[in-house]
Amino acid sequence: MLVIMCWIIPSKIPPCHGGNCPHFLSLERLSDRLLPAIHEDMASPLQQDLSTLASLAYRRDEWQSDQIRRYHAFLKKKGKKALAPIENLYQWMLTPFALWPINIHSVLVVCLDCIEKEQPLDEEMQFLLDHLAPVPSSEVCKVVSEHEHLVWKGEYESLVKTTAKFNSIQKDAERNPEILKEWETFKFHWDVSKFADHKGVIRRSLTAERNLRETFDVDWEDPKAHFQAAFDLFCHRWNLYGMEYDKPLVMKLSVNLTAFGTMVFIPAYWSFDSKRDVKWDSVKKLHRERALKKQGESLAESHEERRTWAAKLRKLDAEAKQRKLKGEALHMFISKGLGWVDRTDTAKRAARLRKEFPEER
Repeated sequence: MLVIMCWIIPSKIPPCHGGNCPHFLSLERLSDRLLPAIHEDMASPLQQDLSTLASLAYRRDEWQSDQIRRYHAFLKKKGKKALAPIENLYQWMLTPFALWPINIHSVLVVCLDCIEKEQPLDEEMQFLLDHLAPVPSSEVCKVVSEHEHLVWKGEYESLVKTTAKFNSIQKDAERNPEILKEWETFKFHWDVSKFADHKGVIRRSLTAERNLRETFDVDWEDPKAHFQAAFDLFCHRWNLYGMEYDKPLVMKLSVNLTAFGTMVFIPAYWSFDSKRDVKWDSVKKLHRERALKKQGESLAESHEERRTWAAKLRKLDAEAKQRKLKGEALHMFISKGLGWVDRTDTAKRAARLRKEFPEER
C-alpha cells in the first residue's frame, strides 16, 4: 500500500525562489526516488526470478527464461505442494553456472515435462533430487557471479598480474606469419564461419582434469569432428584457445571456479613465476567464499538427516502453537527440543528446514 504524506508548511520558513527550494523535493523528484523502490517491492516472484536470471553471465535469460516462466505457471496452477519435490532444483537454476554440479537446466526440463503430463517422477529422478545439495547462500552466489562476469569477458586481472606479459605474447602471435599462413589452409579446406559463434570466435575443445574429456574420441563419421580435431592440433601447436576471425587468441594464465574446486590454468608455453604472476590472496579469498560454505554443518547433513530434523520440528511447532509460545520463549523451546541450545543460527536453520520440506507440514 502506498501512503502519501503531506506536511503543513510553517509560516516561518522563508519562501523559495527560482525552483530550487532547499527545504522540499518537487513531486517529480520525489517520485523519481520512491517509484523504483516501490516497483521492486511490488515485483512478482516471477519477475524477481527473471531479474535474477538476467543478472547472471552468459545471457542466461535468453535461453532459460522459458523454463522459469513455465515453473511459475505450474506453481500458480497446481500449487506449492505439487512442485515441492523440485523446489531445490529450481532454486539452483538461479545460481551461477560455475556452481552447477550437473546440468540443472536439462534436469528441470525433464521434471517439468512430468508435471505437465501429471506423471510422477521416476525413482531414479527422485534419488537424484534427494542427493542435490541445498543451493549456496546468496553471499556465495554474489561473489561467484561477479567472478563469472569477468571470466565471460576474458578478464582475469583481479586474480593475476600478467597483463603486460600476456599482451606482448598476444601481439607477437597476431604478427606471426606462420600462424596466419597455416590458418589460411584451414579456410581453404573448410568454410570456417560455420564453426564460429556470433562473435566470430572458434574455440578449441576444452581440456579437463588429467586431460580426460567426454569428447576425446574423434568420430570420423561426423564431418564436424574432422575440423575440430584439426583445429585442436592447430591450437596445440601455437598455444591458442581459438581464433577470432583471422586473429589468433593466445591462451591466458587464468583462475576459474568450478562446482568441484578452483582451477589455476598455466599455459604450457608460460614461464611461470609463482610470486609475481598470481594474486594469491585474491585467489584464496575467492576460493574461501565457497569452501567455507561447503564445510558448513548444514550442508554436511544428508537429506535423510534433514528430513528427520524437519519431522521433529513439526511436532515442536505444533506444541509451541498450543502453548502459545512466542519470542525468546519459542526460540529456547525449539532450540532445546532439537538439541541446538549451543547454536546461534537456530532460527535460520529451522526456517530452512520448514522451507525444504513444505509438503510434509
